[in-house]
Amino acid sequence: MRDPINHTIRDIKPSGIRKFFDIVNEMEDAISLGVGEPDFDTPWRVRDEAIYSLEKGRTFYTSNAGLKELKEAISQYLYSKYDVLYDPNQEMMMTVGGSEAIDIALRVMLDPLDEVLIPQPSYVSYGPCTTLANGKPVYIDLKEENDFRLTPEEIEEKITNKTKILILPFPNNPTGAIMEKEDLIKVSEVVKKHDIFVLTDEIYSELTYKDKHCTIASLPGMKERTIYINGFSKAFAMTGWRLGYVCAPKEILSEMLKIHQFAIMCAPTTSQYAALEAIRECEPDVERMKEEYDGRRRYLLERFKEMGLSCFEPFGAFYVFPCIKEFGMTSDEFATKLLESQKVAVVPGNAFGDCGEGYVRISYAYSLEDLKKALDRIEIFIKDLKSNNETI
Repeated sequence: MRDPINHTIRDIKPSGIRKFFDIVNEMEDAISLGVGEPDFDTPWRVRDEAIYSLEKGRTFYTSNAGLKELKEAISQYLYSKYDVLYDPNQEMMMTVGGSEAIDIALRVMLDPLDEVLIPQPSYVSYGPCTTLANGKPVYIDLKEENDFRLTPEEIEEKITNKTKILILPFPNNPTGAIMEKEDLIKVSEVVKKHDIFVLTDEIYSELTYKDKHCTIASLPGMKERTIYINGFSKAFAMTGWRLGYVCAPKEILSEMLKIHQFAIMCAPTTSQYAALEAIRECEPDVERMKEEYDGRRRYLLERFKEMGLSCFEPFGAFYVFPCIKEFGMTSDEFATKLLESQKVAVVPGNAFGDCGEGYVRISYAYSLEDLKKALDRIEIFIKDLKSNNETI
């Protein structure tokens, strides 16, 4: 029988994020700090609007690009937040999460062997989606000494005449790093100089703890060369609603819409009505959740300091990325031994790229009670490691 599997997909490794999560589900009394999913319920008024839309029989397809009222609300939202104006009719569409937007943007824009610059550590889908679109991933290793920010010098080192897209994954998963306006201005100059495009994934844009988030699309000369991706999963605690959106120049957006039409038809209708309520009325809920995340963030950093565990201070998303290089074991070994001995699951840093080796990702999208229990167990584990190292 002939091989039924495409060789490209066979060579792509499965996501490293889910491995330990799947194990912990089978383990009694285990605590998982591995999944980036808010522990908050979706705000009640959002759920209520979804129920109301079902009661009113709104179970039909929307237009392929999405609900008109929702796109108009998003356009107003982005203008008021970031002073960047998108035409809701020609430069925006709703997608099944931000993940769909990443996939179809790369498929639309890449010709075979076009190169995509991907800073790492970063979200696991950028490389595989580039490969599946027949492009070539080119990785840029972010450095802790730079607070895991992307520098113009790092971009220049990797640019070739085949470079077409730079992915900007900030605020960053897994590191929690951010890019401030001054950083983005420097990046934008390199982008314009080399005439490349930017795919900016800003799904954590509402979850920053230092300064107001800035999008590169708002900078001079950048909107016309930027694909802006965002969604409702993280800030509004709507992961299971599977709703994202993409804003892009109309010549790019119109081609993305073709793939969306054939593969998806439209994003979930009930989710779109719920999201309209979220974006209009739920900013206080987002602020409340962000304050809670910030408290958890500071708690983790203080506990790491007490343990003597090195961790740079993240100012975005809901992850910390402590360094475990001092223990002389790989990220996989550290995560495995922590799970086996203390029943706490974290994600090895190399799940987010080779340069994540020597780190682990810990999500603080969990209750403070669970975090305290988990950190107590991690502290025992760290003390044992330090004690063993001293006796060797």
